[in-house]
Amino acid sequence: MNRSILHLLVLLVLVVGGGWIIGASNLPGAWYGSLNKPPFTPPNWLFPIAWTVIYILVAIAGWRTYERVESGAVMQVWWGQLVLNFAWSPVFFTAHLMWLALVIIVSMFVLIMAFIVMQWREDRIAALLFVPYACWVGFASVLNLAVNVLN
Repeated sequence: MNRSILHLLVLLVLVVGGGWIIGASNLPGAWYGSLNKPPFTPPNWLFPIAWTVIYILVAIAGWRTYERVESGAVMQVWWGQLVLNFAWSPVFFTAHLMWLALVIIVSMFVLIMAFIVMQWREDRIAALLFVPYACWVGFASVLNLAVNVLN
């Protein structure tokens, strides 16, 4: 197996596997079920499907970027958004710190947008792979804010 494919597999396992582990160990549960939610809240079954697709796209974008630069500002932004992504569920669902979770998700959105801007000229495909992620996290940020305000 060549190194590039190995890097892709490692990132897929890290991002998708890490996302699944974080999600499975920080379930919404009864606390979340008891919260007031806005009418635009998607059904719970949609979240794992959406996140799995997004995590695959994030891993591929990270792989494409790593293969080109390995380190540097754009990879730091990529790692930063992943750290914030993995931090959000424990902060929101387990610690019930909804306002801190909002700060995390808005910061994540900023890093996602920064990645898109930084990659736009260097690797348009990697940038475009982050567009669904930006849309979903933008929506999730509005949802996080709405739940905070309603509760």
